[in-house]
Amino acid sequence: MPDPSPLPSPFSAPYAPDDAAIAARLRQDAKLGAEAEAQIDRTATRLIEAIRANDDPLGGVEDMLREFALSTKEGLALMVLAEALLRVPDARTADQFIEDKLGQGDFVNHETRSSAFLVNASAWALGMSARVIQPGETPQGTIGRLTKRLGAPAVRAATRQAMRLMGSHFVLGETIEAALSRAQSHTARGSRYSFDMLGEGARTADDSHRYFESYARAIEAIGKAAGDQPLPDRPGISVKLSALHPRFEAVSHARVMTELVPQLIDLARRAKAFDLNFTVDAEEADRLELSLDVIAAAFADPSLAGWSGFGLAIQAYQKRAADVIDYVDALTRALDRRMMVRLVKGAYWDTEIKRAQERGLDGYPVFTRKAMTDLNYVACARKLLALRPRLFPQFATHNALTVAIILELADDPLSFEFQRLHGMGEALYAQLGEDRPEIAHRTYAPVGSHRDLLAYLVRRLLENGANSSFVALAADNRVSIVDLLRRPAEIVGADDKASHAAIPLPAELYRPQRENSHGIEFGERKALGALTSAIAAERTASPSVSPSTTEQANAAVVAARRGFKAWNATPATKRAAILDKAAGLLEQRRAHFLALLQSEGGKTLDDALSEVREAIDFCRYYAALGQKLFGEGETMPGPTGESNVLELHGRGAFVAISPWNFPLAIFLGQVTAALMAGNAVIAKPAEQTPRIAAEAVALLHQAGVPTSALHLVQGDGAVGAALVANSAIAGVVFTGSTAVARSINRTLAAKDGPIVPLIAETGGINAMIVDATALPEQVADDVVTSAFRSAGQRCSALRLLFVQDDVADRMIEMIAGAARELKIGEPSEPSTHIGPVIDAEAKQRLDAHIARMKQEARVHLAGEAPSGNFVAPHIFELSAAGQLKEEVFGPILHVVRYRADKLGEVLSAIEATGFGLTLGIHSRIDDTIEHVIDRLQVGNIYVNRNMIGAVVGVQPFGGSGLSGTGPKAGGPHYLARFATEQTITINTAAAGGNAALMAGVE
Repeated sequence: MPDPSPLPSPFSAPYAPDDAAIAARLRQDAKLGAEAEAQIDRTATRLIEAIRANDDPLGGVEDMLREFALSTKEGLALMVLAEALLRVPDARTADQFIEDKLGQGDFVNHETRSSAFLVNASAWALGMSARVIQPGETPQGTIGRLTKRLGAPAVRAATRQAMRLMGSHFVLGETIEAALSRAQSHTARGSRYSFDMLGEGARTADDSHRYFESYARAIEAIGKAAGDQPLPDRPGISVKLSALHPRFEAVSHARVMTELVPQLIDLARRAKAFDLNFTVDAEEADRLELSLDVIAAAFADPSLAGWSGFGLAIQAYQKRAADVIDYVDALTRALDRRMMVRLVKGAYWDTEIKRAQERGLDGYPVFTRKAMTDLNYVACARKLLALRPRLFPQFATHNALTVAIILELADDPLSFEFQRLHGMGEALYAQLGEDRPEIAHRTYAPVGSHRDLLAYLVRRLLENGANSSFVALAADNRVSIVDLLRRPAEIVGADDKASHAAIPLPAELYRPQRENSHGIEFGERKALGALTSAIAAERTASPSVSPSTTEQANAAVVAARRGFKAWNATPATKRAAILDKAAGLLEQRRAHFLALLQSEGGKTLDDALSEVREAIDFCRYYAALGQKLFGEGETMPGPTGESNVLELHGRGAFVAISPWNFPLAIFLGQVTAALMAGNAVIAKPAEQTPRIAAEAVALLHQAGVPTSALHLVQGDGAVGAALVANSAIAGVVFTGSTAVARSINRTLAAKDGPIVPLIAETGGINAMIVDATALPEQVADDVVTSAFRSAGQRCSALRLLFVQDDVADRMIEMIAGAARELKIGEPSEPSTHIGPVIDAEAKQRLDAHIARMKQEARVHLAGEAPSGNFVAPHIFELSAAGQLKEEVFGPILHVVRYRADKLGEVLSAIEATGFGLTLGIHSRIDDTIEHVIDRLQVGNIYVNRNMIGAVVGVQPFGGSGLSGTGPKAGGPHYLARFATEQTITINTAAAGGNAALMAGVE
C-alpha cells in the first residue's frame, strides 16, 4: 500500500538569490494600515523608553556595550581579553596578554558613566590592572616591575575576575544543576527557559561523545525539574548538530546521516519522555541543506509521533529563511505533527560574507544590509503566524520595533512566544510583561564553564555591539526614538539599494583590476551534483604522452627564439586580451580540467577546484598587471626639451619548469607571466602530469597565443637539464626542490654569454607557533588543514608545529583526533579529504621517514591508509626541532613543545633551518605576533588562520633563503623579473629649439 503522506523532497532553494528581487517582494508585503503603524509606534516607543530608563543595579550587556563600545580601543581590548584570558593556564603568558590588551586602551583614565555594579566592578579591575602598565614599556620590563608596584598575581587576579564577573552575568550557570537552580529562583509568570550547553563544534569523536553525554545529562536534569505545565509552557534545550559529529559537512553527507541521525533521535526521545522543547540550533548557510536532511530524518521517526516539542531555529538573515519555513510546514503536514520554530536574525554574518567571497560564489546567502534582515524577519514572522497551530512560533529578538510589529500582526497571544538571551533584554521584556502579561517570553540561557563561555560571549558582543545593532542604538541616548522607529522598508529605500554598497559581489571583489574566479558551494546540493556530473562526463581515456628527446628540446629553444620578436612586438593590450580569453576558456572547460586533475594529479574535488580557480586568477591578474607595465612606458622626470621614457620588454626564450603538485596552476602561472612579459616560452612540466600540461598549452594556443611563442617539451629531469644548459635561453622560472634549484643555478652560472635570471620557488620546513592564548578548536582546524590537506603535498604545508607546553597535551590530542576523522581514498569521491601521494617513489620515501620517526620520536597519530599510493596522516613529537633535517613532502606533522620563556629558542630553531617560505602564528598577544614577524625572514606569514592556499594578487607567494629567489608569484613585482628595461631619451629641442617651452612663455 503506498504511503498516503510521503515526506517532501529534500530541501532545495536558490543558494544566493538576487537581493533586489527579494526586496521588491518584501517591501510590498511590509505595508500596513495607518492605524496599525501608529499602534506599532506607540508600543515600540514605550519599550524603548523602558530600555533607556532601566536602572538595574547589576547591569547587563547593554550597559557593557554603552560603557565599552566596540568602536573604541577599550572595547576592542575588552573583547579580546574576554575571548582568551580565562583559557590561559600559565602566569607568564597571562601577564603578557593582560599587558598587551590593557595597554591598547585608556582604562586608567576611563570615567565610568554607568551606575551598574557589573560595569563599575569590571572597569575598576581593568583600570587597576592598567595603572601599573605604562605606555612604551616592553612586556619584559613591565612584567618585572609589576611585582614591585602591586604584584603580578594581583593584577592577574583582578583582570581574570573582571572576565569572570562578565561571564557570570551572561551565562546562567557553569553546570546544568546550577543553571536550573538559578532559573527557578528567577522564574516569574510568563517566563520560560531554554538551556544551551556551551561549546565549540566537535573536532574529534571524543568531542562528539562528550557533547552527546552532556546533552543527555542536561535533558534528564531539566526534565526532572520541569514541573507539570504542558507545552509550550515547559523548559527546553538547544542542540547543536555540529557538536554531535566531527565532520558535519556537506561532502560527508552519507556518513553524517548514518552516524548522526540515530544520535539525534536518541536525544529527541529523551526530551519527549519529559515533554520538553527540543530545538535543533541553526548552523552556517553551507550546512543548511544537510541540517534539514538530518532534522527531517529524525523528526520522521515513528517514536516521536504525538509530541509537539521538537523544533528548529531559522535564521532570518539567510535569504532562504522563508523557503525553510515552507519546507518545515510541508514536513509537519506530511507527518501530521506539530513543530516549534525559533526565528532568529543570525549571528555569523561576517563569516558568511567572507566564505562567499573566498568561494567565488555568484552572490551571498545572507543579506548584506541589516535592514533587509529586519525586513525579512518580519516577513518570516508573518508566515509563521499564518501557519499556527501546526507551527508554534518563537520570536527571538531584542529589537523593540520588531516586538511591536509582531504584536500588531499576531492575534492569539497564547499561540506564540518571544525569546531573549540571558543577560540581555531584561528591561524590554519586563515592560512587555507589565503591559501584556499574557504574552510569554522564553530566556535562552547558556550553560557551561567560563572557558566554554569565551567564544559565545565575544560573538554576543560583536553581534550586539555593532554600530547597526538595535541593542547598541537603543542604549545610545544620542539616537532619537524617531530614528529607531524607522521601518526596515524605509531604511532600505529602494529595491536596487537592497545590497550594501560597500560590499561587492564575490565576482567583483577584485574590480576594477580583474574579475574573481568563479567557484561553487559544496553545501548546495544542486550545484555540487551538477559539477560532479559534469566531471564524470569528462572522464575519458586520454592518449599517452611521449617524452621529448634532448634534440627536440633544443629544437624547441631554436623555434622559440624565432618566434620571440613577433610576440614581443605584439601590443601588451593584445597579449592581455589573449590571457583573459584563456581564463574564460578555463572556466568554460572547468569540468574537463577537474577530471584531469583528479585522474592524473590525484586531487580531491576541493583541491582540484581551488587549483582551476588559481590558474584562472593567474591569467587575469597577469593580464591586468601586464597592460600597465608593458604598455606605453613610464615617463621619467627631466629637464625641458627632452623626453625620457622607461619601457619593459621581453628577454627572449624563457624556460618554465613546473612541479607535479600544482600541475595546472603553477604551470600556467609561470607560462602566462613569461608570455605577458613578451617572452617566447619553452614549457617543461613535471613528468608525472604531462596530460594536464598538454591540455593547458592547447588551451593557450586556442586563446590566441601563437604556436611560435609557446612550445611544450615533455620529459624527465634530463630533458629539463638540457633546456637549462642551452646557451640560447634568456631565463629560467622554476618551482621544485631546493636541490634542483641549486643545480639549475650552477648550470646557468657556468655558461659563457649573457647572465640570465633564475626565478626559483622551492620548499621549506614550514613552522607554526601556537601559544597558550590560542583557541584550541581554531588551532586544530588550521593545523589539520595546513599539514594534511592535499596529502601534505604543498610547498606551503605545515611541517613543524611548536606548541607551548602549558597547553600542548590538549592541543595535540585535539589535532590528532581531528586528523583521525579525515577520509582517505579515491579523489573522485567528493567525501574524500586526502587522496594519494603522487607516485610509488614518493610513497616509499614517506614510508621510510615514518619508520624512522617511529623509532626516534613519540607517536601521537599513526593513521591507516588503503592499498595503493596512499599515506595516512602521522603526527610525531620530537625532543628538539633539529631532529627534522629536511622537508618531508607528505601528510606528516612534527611537533615540538616549548616553554613560554623560551620563545627566543624557538625562533632560533626556525632560523637555523635556512628556509623561509611560510610561517603560522596562533596567538592573541599582538606584541608576541609583532616580535615573531620582526625576527623571522619568512615570505608568507599567516596569523590566526591556516597557512596554505595563497590567493593570487591577495597573498603574493614565495620565500627567501633556501626557499627561493623571489619575486613573489601572483604579486606586483613578479612580471618585471621576466623583462628587460629600456630607457629612451629624446632631445625634443633638436630641430630648431624647444617650441613647446617657448609657446608657453608670457
